[in-house]
Amino acid sequence: MASLSRREFLRLCAAACLAPGALAPAGCTQDAPSALFADSDITGSVFVGGGPRRLWKWSKEASHYRLLEGSVVVCDLCPHSCKLSPGDRGVCRSRVNHKGTLYTLTYGNPCSVHIDPIEKKPLFHFMPQTRAFSIAAAGCNLRCLNCQNWEISQVTPEEVSFRELLPCEVVHEACRAQCASIAYTYSEPVTFFEYMLDTARAARERGIANLWISNGYINRGALLELCGVLDAANVNLKAFDDEVYRRLNGGRLAPVKRTLVVLAMRGVHLEITTLVVPGYTDGEDMLRRMCGWILGNLGQDRPLHLLRFFPHYRLDRLPPTPVSTLERLRELAIEEGMRYVYLGNVPGHPGTNTYCHNCGRLLVERRGYLIPAFHIVEGRCRFCRSVIPGVWKG
Repeated sequence: MASLSRREFLRLCAAACLAPGALAPAGCTQDAPSALFADSDITGSVFVGGGPRRLWKWSKEASHYRLLEGSVVVCDLCPHSCKLSPGDRGVCRSRVNHKGTLYTLTYGNPCSVHIDPIEKKPLFHFMPQTRAFSIAAAGCNLRCLNCQNWEISQVTPEEVSFRELLPCEVVHEACRAQCASIAYTYSEPVTFFEYMLDTARAARERGIANLWISNGYINRGALLELCGVLDAANVNLKAFDDEVYRRLNGGRLAPVKRTLVVLAMRGVHLEITTLVVPGYTDGEDMLRRMCGWILGNLGQDRPLHLLRFFPHYRLDRLPPTPVSTLERLRELAIEEGMRYVYLGNVPGHPGTNTYCHNCGRLLVERRGYLIPAFHIVEGRCRFCRSVIPGVWKG
């Protein structure tokens, strides 16, 4: 996306508002938070690593927290339940206790804005061949040793370059780019929960779908609120062993399992991703247990994406996952009863295609993010008329 000054961007937004059908979402004028910190309040204990950089301009009171005695707060957004004294930040690095009030520092200041094919998320059974307006803000509530986006997820908001882009402006940009959806992605969207929620509400009013690409590490109350505006999610089920989750990712397995069940019960289109990391998540027994749980709790029609690992971040000493390992695990998952199992980070492999679970015919051929062949008609296999689960209209 071309770089725009804020003046140029607002001029384009104003022009978009004058186009037929391009009225701003209701409540858009109230998107901008007030300046919440006076200059004298900005201290090194709150804003570190290069100073405030006007980040305070878009700070907003966080949701899902409790006030204790002595101006101590407990953040209830995710399972870490961070207990913060004044000046402290949460594990996510983007929520700060300022004088007994918890603030988010990621409201309206995305550090990454791109337009992606929806297949990149990856979402293979939801609005194929459409584009997703993708945004991210700095921070994450996990500490994955193999993080692929550590430059933005493992830092504070003031350590990255960011744009000022309020929720209604995100929606206008998505409309201008003719994107069918907005994806909250790249880092961890739970970290910018309030920004995501307000943007998703504005997107709903314009008929734009909302995609949550997440580690699923969120508490039930916040998740239920989010489900009210979500259309699809891809949750990264990073391992199916609690000890591996602790060592590899700095989290626990149970909250992610709960997230998957809630999404399914609330009718959110759900796909699951597992990165196959050599020595950590490439065991056949782990995959069998994971598939057994998915089949018992979510059903056999949930697409499962097995991604090839490449050396990154603190696991740069490991080799890439052998393609043969991915192929073996895919065959095993299908044998266990999973109908739609895909391989990721292996462009051109037949395991990236969609095949009918009934007749076995090729339905969707994928070459990278291109789809040269598509044989699903009105949600059914063109050849045997079996229903193919998903949302197939863009």
